[in-house]
Amino acid sequence: MTYKTPEKHPPVLLPRRSFLVYTLGTIGLSSVGMTRSACAADVVVSNVTGLYSVNVAKVEQPSSVAEISELVRTWPGKIAVGGARYSMGGQVAVQAGLHLDMRKMNRLVWFRPEERTVRVQAGMRWRELQEIIDMQQLAVKTMQSYSNFTVGGSVSVNAHGRYVGHGPICNSLRALQMVLADGKVVEASLNHNRSLFRAAIGGYGAVGIITEIELELSRNVPIERIIQTVPLEQYVDFFKSRIESDSRNILHNADLLPPAFNAPVSVTWKTTDKPLTEAQRLIPGGLSYPMEQNVLWAVTEIPGGETLQSQVIRPRILSKPVVKWLNHEASRDTAELEPRTRMMSTYALQEYFIPTRHFVDFAKGMAKILQQQNVEALNVSIRHSRVDTISLLPWAKEEVFCFVIYYKQRTYLKAREDVGRWTRALIELALAHGGRYYLPYQLHATKRQFHRAYPEADALRSIKSMVDPADKFSNELWRKYL
Repeated sequence: MTYKTPEKHPPVLLPRRSFLVYTLGTIGLSSVGMTRSACAADVVVSNVTGLYSVNVAKVEQPSSVAEISELVRTWPGKIAVGGARYSMGGQVAVQAGLHLDMRKMNRLVWFRPEERTVRVQAGMRWRELQEIIDMQQLAVKTMQSYSNFTVGGSVSVNAHGRYVGHGPICNSLRALQMVLADGKVVEASLNHNRSLFRAAIGGYGAVGIITEIELELSRNVPIERIIQTVPLEQYVDFFKSRIESDSRNILHNADLLPPAFNAPVSVTWKTTDKPLTEAQRLIPGGLSYPMEQNVLWAVTEIPGGETLQSQVIRPRILSKPVVKWLNHEASRDTAELEPRTRMMSTYALQEYFIPTRHFVDFAKGMAKILQQQNVEALNVSIRHSRVDTISLLPWAKEEVFCFVIYYKQRTYLKAREDVGRWTRALIELALAHGGRYYLPYQLHATKRQFHRAYPEADALRSIKSMVDPADKFSNELWRKYL
C-alpha cells in the first residue's frame, strides 16, 4: 500500500483513519497567497529556554512549497528557518530578517509501508508521523528521545537518539527536497546533488530550506526495560560486550547523577515476548505532568535534592518492570521536562562527542568542572554513535560516546556569563580529547573553538558560496561563526 499526494500519484484505498488524516492534511495544498504572517516593527522569535530571543522583521507561516519559493525569491534581506524552536542560541532566526515558521508544512507526502519508507513535509513533528505509521506496525528508525521536534529541524541539526547502532539521523535519510536562494526547488540525495545533500544535513539552514524529507522506517516491537549499574571504568567494555553486540537491544543510554557523576546507571530497552505492562501504543498528547514538575523543583531547590534524586526518586521509578511498544517509548513529550515557570531560572542542554578511547578521562574531567563551577546539572545522559560518513559537518568524526548534560541556570546576565565560562572549559576538555561539541545550544564557544571543532566549516562555506552567493540564508549561529 502506498499513501501519496494526489498531484503526483493515482488515488489509493486507505484505512478509514489513514484516509481522514490524509484528507484533512492535504487541505490547502494549493493555497499560494494564503500565507499566515506576522509583521511589525519588532517581532520576537523565542526558543524553549526563554534566553537569546531574536528580533526579526517578519514571521511567515507558509503552507506550501510554492509559497516558500515565492517568499525566498522576493524577500530582500536575510532569511532563517525554524520548526519547534528547541534550539537554544538563535539558530532559527536572524536579526532584522525573515523567519519562516515551518510548522504549517506538516503534511504527509506519501507512505509505503511495504517498503518501510515515508516522505513528509519538513514541519511535521515526529509525534504526527507516529500517529500515521503506528497503524502499520512501523516506527521511526532514528529520532530524538522526545517526539515534539519537527522532522526538518532534526535533519538540520543531524539529531540522534538512544538507538543502538544507528548513529545520527543522516544514516536513515533517503532524500531531501529543498528551496534554494533563487527560489528553485531541487531534490538532493547521496546519488543526486550529493554535495547539497551532505551540506543540508546538520547544516542549520545554511544552504537552503528543507521542505520535504524521505525516511527509512523500522518495525514497531515490544520492548522491555533493563536497569544495571556499571562502574565508570568498565562502562565501555560493558557497552561493547553486552549492549552493542546484542541485536535485541533497541534503545540504550546510561545516566550519571550528581554530585559525583561517576556511577553510570545503564537503561536498556530490548525486544521481548513478555506480556505488555503498558497497553497504550502511543503516549496521549496534551497531558500535564505536575508530579514531574514538583520533582524537578525539589531536586534543584531543596537541601539534599541530589541525594533525594539518586537514592529515592530514581530507584523507585526504575525498579518497576516495564514492557511496552517501542512507539510508546518514542512518543514521549517534552512537557514532562517543563518547569512551572522559566521566569527566574530555566533548563538547558549541552552535548559533547568523545571518542570511545577517551571515555573515562573525559567523564572524570567533566565531573571535576561541573563540581568546581557549581553547575546545577540534574543528570548527564550517555549515548553511543557510530561514525558519520555522510554529513559535511559531522559531530561523530569517529565512533563516539555522547555526553548530554541537562542543567538548570538562572536567567539573569551574570548567570549567563557564568554558564559561558564553564561551557568553554568543557569545550576545551572535549577538544583536548579529540572530541567535538553540539551546535544547537547556547552560542558560548569562541570562534577559535568552533573552527577547531568543525574544520569542515570551510567546505560548507564553499558550497554555500555556490548556491547562496548573496548569503541570503543565515541565523545567529552562522552570523557568529560562518
